[in-house]
Amino acid sequence: MTIFFDDSQNIFHLSNNTISYIIGIEKEKYLTHRYFGPYLNSYHQVNQLQHIDRGFATNPISEERTFSLNTLPLETSTQGSLDYRVSNYQFRNSEGFRITDFVYDRFEILQGKSPLKELPSLRGETQQTLEIYLIDPVQSLEMVLRYTIYDDLPVITRNVEYQNNGVQPIYLENAGSMLLDLPRSDFDLLTLNGSHTNEATIHRQPLHPGIQKISSTRGTSSPQHHPFLGLADRYTNEDQGQVYGFHFIYSGNFVAQAEVEQYGSTRIQMGINPETFEWKLIPESSFQTPEVVLNFSEQGFNQLSQTFHKLYQNYLIPEYWQEQERPILLNSWEGNYFDFTEEDLISQAKQAHDLGIELFVLDDGWFGQREDDTTSLGDWVVNKTKLPNGIEHVADILHQQNMKFGLWFEPEMISVKSHLFEVHPEWSLQVPDYPQTQGRQQLVLNLSLPQVQDYLIQVLSNYLSSNKIDYIKWDMNRHLTEVGSFILPNDQQKEVSHRYVLGLYHILSEVTKQFPHVLFENCSSGGGRFDPGMVAYMPQTWTSDNTDALCRTQIQYGYSYLYPPIMMGAHVSDSPNHQVGRNTPLESRFLIAMSGNFGYELAIEKQSPQALAEIKEQITFYKKHRRLLQFGQFYRVKEIDSTYATAWLFKNETEALLVYSNGLAQPAQPVQYVKTNYLDASAHYKDTETGNIYSGSELNHAGILVPRIKGDFQCFYKHWTVLDELTK
Repeated sequence: MTIFFDDSQNIFHLSNNTISYIIGIEKEKYLTHRYFGPYLNSYHQVNQLQHIDRGFATNPISEERTFSLNTLPLETSTQGSLDYRVSNYQFRNSEGFRITDFVYDRFEILQGKSPLKELPSLRGETQQTLEIYLIDPVQSLEMVLRYTIYDDLPVITRNVEYQNNGVQPIYLENAGSMLLDLPRSDFDLLTLNGSHTNEATIHRQPLHPGIQKISSTRGTSSPQHHPFLGLADRYTNEDQGQVYGFHFIYSGNFVAQAEVEQYGSTRIQMGINPETFEWKLIPESSFQTPEVVLNFSEQGFNQLSQTFHKLYQNYLIPEYWQEQERPILLNSWEGNYFDFTEEDLISQAKQAHDLGIELFVLDDGWFGQREDDTTSLGDWVVNKTKLPNGIEHVADILHQQNMKFGLWFEPEMISVKSHLFEVHPEWSLQVPDYPQTQGRQQLVLNLSLPQVQDYLIQVLSNYLSSNKIDYIKWDMNRHLTEVGSFILPNDQQKEVSHRYVLGLYHILSEVTKQFPHVLFENCSSGGGRFDPGMVAYMPQTWTSDNTDALCRTQIQYGYSYLYPPIMMGAHVSDSPNHQVGRNTPLESRFLIAMSGNFGYELAIEKQSPQALAEIKEQITFYKKHRRLLQFGQFYRVKEIDSTYATAWLFKNETEALLVYSNGLAQPAQPVQYVKTNYLDASAHYKDTETGNIYSGSELNHAGILVPRIKGDFQCFYKHWTVLDELTK
């Protein structure tokens, strides 16, 4: 891994064993993007820049009509100064003008990677970082473009810091984190879109001239549009073809866009959404943008996913949880909703323990006067009618039988019907003279307020300091409206959305540092805020409120492009399913849930003896293969087809497991073979059901016959152990 500056060519070359990224300096002023792709052992500008006298081009040097910033591939750019494409930053000064002129000043190459101020970011103590400084001498502004390259992965991260070194305040209207111009446009654009209960649907379409973007103004990254863009060769599939992936480590409003411009290049830009953002930079202050991950694959989407999985597991989640096995849980929600007693919970937990379940999670309904979702959010005191002996009593009983205990919170919300709202109505997000819009009959606490942050840190710390709670499910069940603050002046009201996110990160940072051994699970009505910013504090996320096995094959398939299964909460629920009413076999529900972070969410006391016996067998099976399923490599080996059939593979050094889901049964079922593709070709694998032995190459290339399946939503698995030597 190296970063070096070639002063003879005025280029920076960032490289490791798999990728190179090259930046040029033109006219001693302007940063141009020269290359991003497979590793180059040397670079001498064979892909020289094209200089043509273009119509309607503006020229920073009037006598050089072939030199225009509007036609150059750039590393950063703004509107109003010679470039008309989408911009990465925008300033407005105290006189209302928006013109800046940033030029190259200097650079530094640093060992290591410093954490970002107030923001989650990837760790990288052994990596190298390039800092390029640009200045606007007219207004005494400075911009630092930061690039970190990872030595063991085809990854570069980028972020920007904007600094006001002048004597007058200036307003940052657009604080983009990354801009990149690629010299072609024959890509397919890949995004993950959806809705509540239908998250992470993969959308793929050819790029076309103009701007194609996804964004959020909801206050969160949102289930509607995940903060990710992919650019793939048209022929790219799971196993072959080049693809670039861009992922934003941020949990608030964002924009991610691709512009195909008039001469055939593609500009990618990603950052905080400028529609809901502005930041007042007083003299000698700076603004730090969130981080963007740039990931490159030469071998299709599976290699892209492998990189994301390793990157986030090794460099993003809390370090304590990198190698910690996750417990099998029973969540109380779908089995009880708000209707339970202490005796009910203890009885259910004991039955769960007898089945082999290791963690019991008490979901919503345990606090205040919480009999439904219209009241009590913010009043985090135990409901003594339901739990007369308190939370600690339930936890003690579970701990005595070697079970862990978890608890649900929705810290960011407040009910109008609550004691907290009576005492502190000013703590909710609101704008003077306008009504406060409720969602689910609840409001949102203004996390930009320090006193609200302190209150929530204290509430959570009070519960966790007893050492009785092993797991927290952190929920958020509505998006932001009336985003305003009483304590900020008029010219800083557009800061509130970002300050909210910074307040959330502050709370999470303080609590998770104080209680590093508590397992936190992120949730926002499922995957409504499943993004790398939250993953930095919470190593797993409740992937979707939709627990239907067929729907989950698609949701988990989509999220697996970015996150490993250990990060995706997945539960076996009752049939018919509570969200879509579908009946699916218990075995299928298990095999799909087992392919994520495994647990149950059903009325355990209402299961038949046959179902309980099957659940016990499932738990035994899962425990036997837990290391493989939680920490093995994960590959998609059959793309979801029109019948919703799909398959995926787990593997490590000693075993491999394939899960196949048929989706909808078909008449005249065609002959189908599933190729494992990623097993060790030279190794031999023993089928643990039949005892048959196959070479990895045979399984990879000849494939496994899919048996004739009658019935919808059927799943099966194949499990192999790796043989040290082939036994004759």
